[in-house]
Formats: sequence, structure tokens, C-alpha cells
Amino acid sequence: MSKPYVDLQINGYKGIDFSDPALTEDQFLTTAEHILNSGTALFLPTIVTSPREVYMRNPALIRHAAESHGLLKHIPGLHLEGPFISPKPGAVGAHRPSCVREPDCGFFDEIMESCGNYVKLLTVAPEVPGMDELISHASAKGVVVSCGHQLAGAEDLDRAVKAGAKLLTHLGNGCPNLINRHNNMIWAGMACDDLTAMIITDGQHLPKELIKCIIRCKGVDRVIVTSDAVSVAGLPPGRYPCWDNDAVLEPNGRFHNPVKGCLIGSTFCVRQCAEFLASLGYSEEDIDRMTITNPLKMIGEKAP
Repeated sequence: MSKPYVDLQINGYKGIDFSDPALTEDQFLTTAEHILNSGTALFLPTIVTSPREVYMRNPALIRHAAESHGLLKHIPGLHLEGPFISPKPGAVGAHRPSCVREPDCGFFDEIMESCGNYVKLLTVAPEVPGMDELISHASAKGVVVSCGHQLAGAEDLDRAVKAGAKLLTHLGNGCPNLINRHNNMIWAGMACDDLTAMIITDGQHLPKELIKCIIRCKGVDRVIVTSDAVSVAGLPPGRYPCWDNDAVLEPNGRFHNPVKGCLIGSTFCVRQCAEFLASLGYSEEDIDRMTITNPLKMIGEKAP
């Protein structure tokens, strides 16, 4: 019997990108079917840092498609991974620096109004001046705020927690390749007891040693596994454009921009991420907590 896996971060699948300004409802529904058939029972479609018109169009389109086809129990909301992240190299990752925005409660409200408050999760960079206000504002509206694509230190994360932040977006990724060995966003995130860590356990994004350290540091109840799957998931190896990146999909599933030296999301599903954890020796019970129980609790949903 398959597990009702939960994924709080899926950017696209089988050639379809949820941040595509030309996304159609039919494309979304076809992609949602692929995702649900992969073993993921509930997911948050994720929109990455994009131009304004995407935020004014795609969230409402996705909600209408899910609602009109009885899929809200499987797709209860969206994850906005940006635009309120760090524009700095490394921290911005594969996102478009030109589309990054300063904290703007008014713009966030416009997005929420356009899609009927369909946003469940918002990723921000807490070290950016003025971000505390946005974190408090979004949290007051029932949106879970996560810290990611950041250069945040311990004090930044402490302020974010006080403002209402609950999560860390793909801890260990979305940061520069070279960092200070002691004072960096990975150590700060691991040490912040009030933030649950989302991690990508596809065998590509994090070495197994770091996965073990994060889980040991946070504890199983404060870790959430996500795929961070992108549009090339399920496609054959080759070169693919993605968010202005000329990226390469290797036969082993690694999708990266060789010029930037960064990964461009994942090509795996949560079921495969769970299988990788099992290969590291984690128990079925612990894996279920990290892939089902914990993410459902974080966004206040029940298994469909």
C-alpha cells in the first residue's frame, strides 16, 4: 500500500513550470495528475521569484483549477518561494535576481486577494531590512513563513522567530558554495531550536553526512522532507532552459547550471526522497513523520 506522502515544495513536473506566465489550467491539471500518481498525496505548487504578472495570474489560475476539479484536499494552497528573498549571488540560487523584491506587505496582500488567500507558505530572507514586518503580517493572515534563499545569521533568525517564522526552506541549499566555516546560515539554522528544517533528501542536494547531522540536531519531529521538484522532473537527460538558466540534466538526475555552479531544483519525488532516507538506515516510522506527519501539522492539514 502506497504512503500518502506530502510535499510542501513542487515547482513543476513533466515539462510544466508552475511559474510559467503562459501556464494553463489544463497543463496544471495534467501535471497535478502526474504528481499524485508519483505517490505524493498532498502538495503545495510552488511559484519561484517571478515578475509581477505571474503573481497576479498563476495563483488564481491554480486555485481555480484545483477547486473546480475537486482537488483542494490534495492541493490546499500555494508556496511562494520569493520574491522577498536575497538578491545576492549564491543566496538567490537559480532564481532571477531581477525579480527579487524588497519586503512589501501591500504587494503580498495583492497576491492574497487575487487568489482568495490561497497562499499557505511563504519563503523570505530574514536578514533583509524590513522583513520582520512582512513576516508578522503574513503570519497574522495564517500563512506559514519560512526562512530561505538567505544569508541570515543567528540574530536574523531570532528576529524572524519573534516575528512569527516557523520554518527553514531547504536548509543547506539556496546559499553560497563558499561560506564562513563557523558563522554561516547553515549552522545558524541548525542551532535555531524554534525553526523546523525542510531538507531535500534526493541524494543530490545534500551529502548524507549533512542530512544525518541536521536530523540529529533538529530531531525527527522538527524535520520536513521536500522534493523541490522542477519542470524537468520525469524528463530524459539533456539541456533545458529553466528560470533564465541554461541547465543540464544528468543521467543520474542531477539538474544544474554549470556556469553558476548551482543546482536548479530536484528531479525526484518525495517517495524517492523517502527511499534515500531508508538507504541511510532511518526507520519507517521516522521517515513517515518527516514526509507525512510533520508537513501536515506545519500547514494545518489532514491527509487526503
